[in-house]
Amino acid sequence: MKPDEVAEHHEHLQHTAHGGDHGGNGKRIAILIAMLAAVLAIVESGGKAKQTEQLAKNIDASDTYAFYQAKTIRSTVLRTSMAMVEAVVPEGITPDRKVKVDKTLAEWKDAADRYDSDPKGGEGRKELIEKAKRLATERDEAAMAYHNFEYGAAALQLSIVLASASVITSMPVLAAGSLVLGGIGTALGAAGWVAPDALHKLLSGGHGHGDGHGDGHGSGH
Repeated sequence: MKPDEVAEHHEHLQHTAHGGDHGGNGKRIAILIAMLAAVLAIVESGGKAKQTEQLAKNIDASDTYAFYQAKTIRSTVLRTSMAMVEAVVPEGITPDRKVKVDKTLAEWKDAADRYDSDPKGGEGRKELIEKAKRLATERDEAAMAYHNFEYGAAALQLSIVLASASVITSMPVLAAGSLVLGGIGTALGAAGWVAPDALHKLLSGGHGHGDGHGDGHGSGH
């Protein structure tokens, strides 16, 4: 149910309330629907924001893991080349040639060490893997928050449907069900902001949020 559809339906219910509900229940339900529609709009907005954040963090994490892999390959190639050069250098090498070889090996070693760790530039393997893991964690948190918002929006939409039906049928039990679902939807929406992993922990038995997220990139690094 879109916000504009909710508003149109709300106007219809207000008309119904003014026309035939002498006890004022129709007015109260109309106010309830207006409040639920407002919360629904906020929750759906939060869900779209978290979905966008999840996609952006996923791209950043993938790029960082790829950069880490490239650094790993370069470091491995340099260290392998160093070992090969050291193995084939003849014992009777001239002093000038030995100086050049040692200089080249030293340069390769410095480069390989920078590939492994570069605190100043922040682009060593050590720094990159830490950044990639952080981005993957943020991506997973955004995904869990998005799920909270989606479930919350669904509960709020059902709540609006029940509230609308309660006006037409004059069944208080439907209004009560609407209040319950509205509370659940609001709680889920709030969890999307303050505790995005709460629902995941509840459903997974409290085992955290790392299971199954990012393992395809993170394993073996």
